[in-house]
Amino acid sequence: MSERKPIRRALISVYDKTGVVELGKILDRVGVEILSTGSTAQTLQSAGVAVTEVSAYTGFPEIMGGRVKTLHPRIHSGILADQSNAEHMRAIEDLDILPFDLVVINLYPFQATIASGADFAECIEQIDIGGPSMLRGAAKNHNSVAVVCQPTQYEQITPAMTAGGFTAEERKKLALEVFRTTAEYDLSIANWLGENNGEPPQWFGRIWKELNPLRYGENPHQRATVYAQSGVSSGLVASQQLHGKEMSFNNYTDADAAWRTAHDHDEPCVAIIKHANPCGIALGSTIAQAHRKAHECDPVSAFGGVVAANREVDSEMAQALSQIFTEVVIAPSFSQDALEILKAKPSIRILECATSRVSPLELRVISGGALLQESDLINAGGDDPKNWKQVSGPSVSAEILEDLHFAWRSVRAVKSNAILLAKDGASIGIGMGQVNRVDSAHLAVSRGGERVQSSVAASDAFFPFADGVEILIKAGVSAIVQPGGSVRDEEVIAVAQKANIPMFFTGVRHFSHA
Repeated sequence: MSERKPIRRALISVYDKTGVVELGKILDRVGVEILSTGSTAQTLQSAGVAVTEVSAYTGFPEIMGGRVKTLHPRIHSGILADQSNAEHMRAIEDLDILPFDLVVINLYPFQATIASGADFAECIEQIDIGGPSMLRGAAKNHNSVAVVCQPTQYEQITPAMTAGGFTAEERKKLALEVFRTTAEYDLSIANWLGENNGEPPQWFGRIWKELNPLRYGENPHQRATVYAQSGVSSGLVASQQLHGKEMSFNNYTDADAAWRTAHDHDEPCVAIIKHANPCGIALGSTIAQAHRKAHECDPVSAFGGVVAANREVDSEMAQALSQIFTEVVIAPSFSQDALEILKAKPSIRILECATSRVSPLELRVISGGALLQESDLINAGGDDPKNWKQVSGPSVSAEILEDLHFAWRSVRAVKSNAILLAKDGASIGIGMGQVNRVDSAHLAVSRGGERVQSSVAASDAFFPFADGVEILIKAGVSAIVQPGGSVRDEEVIAVAQKANIPMFFTGVRHFSHA
């Protein structure tokens, strides 16, 4: 191990005072001279720690409400002086400047401030200037200076302080954490300013932090890791795993699709996902009923699937679920009885996820770049039957309209080309991911079997030809909802009109390619 460099002098200036008194006492006890700013100095002095105030050392008072206090040559020269460089040391000695061996800084809470909904002026005031400057200077000069930027690091550095100082490797690791921290801080400011006008940003960036490595990716030869987006404390990665084996890459992708699908509906809903596609979606008066109806859509494909519920899982649903091999079940909560039932299955992964947040923006990485788009969300426009246009057939009953509405909200979750058949608030046949809409129609009808009679159909995009509609009508579908907008709409409408089948145009499309 490399030689430890002694700590003779420390600069401490922190917004978050957590643990700073304990840190100050350790430094004071081992004979380190401490310089500090305003409120930090007062906190340390009140605890009996000997401190020299920065303003007394620089001979320059804090001004502009604290905007200027550490932006002074005596501070930055003491941080940036390379103590192995004789010229640097002569320069600061000639000017009676003292070198620092330890710098402890944490930043104004900009991210927390914008997350709180504070007004623009308040957010601007939380953009730290002196803090990042001192941190970056100390990190650059980590050959001479140890730098600490998070209160959570205090416990980690205590052994080094009491052992006489930091090794070169320890200082390098501390410097790396600084550059990660300041990069994230600057990025959050740039994103906030860039997105504040409501237009797509000309430039954007994201920070993801490793949660844990996965056994492998989509296939065993692919390495994979799960990350959490910095500043986001909701969604699937923030869920709590209550039981079961480690989550896999494919578990995460399917659980994300299932969770979002279940929360596309306001009523109790269960979605069963396999390979990122639904094999059952249903509503119920209870969550157990919703699960039963969803499972009946395609029991074969549901084997080894991922199940999401938008209500608490009760013992009745858990009992039914325990009879089916299931990879993951995710819900806002689980009753105690339900947990006991499910935990009897050693391999099932139980995830409790309190929030259903969907990011307003969706990022997809492509070769050499990325695509950014607004997320495809269910909204009050074309997704509301009140705004639909009926283009053929007689008026429909309230029950049929409810099924059409359910089918339309559900088809968003199906990979395109997508056809979803529904009856009584449940999917009964789904055709997905085909290269033409005719094959999707055939697949949905085939999976629906005898249940297709008097069902309704939803198509995620328009029918380019009448043949897909003809397949659905011949199978017994009683009503159809689709976006409309094809150059052959009149041909499609004519087929529905001839069969006396109600057809509605929504004016909005729900294509899903990824």
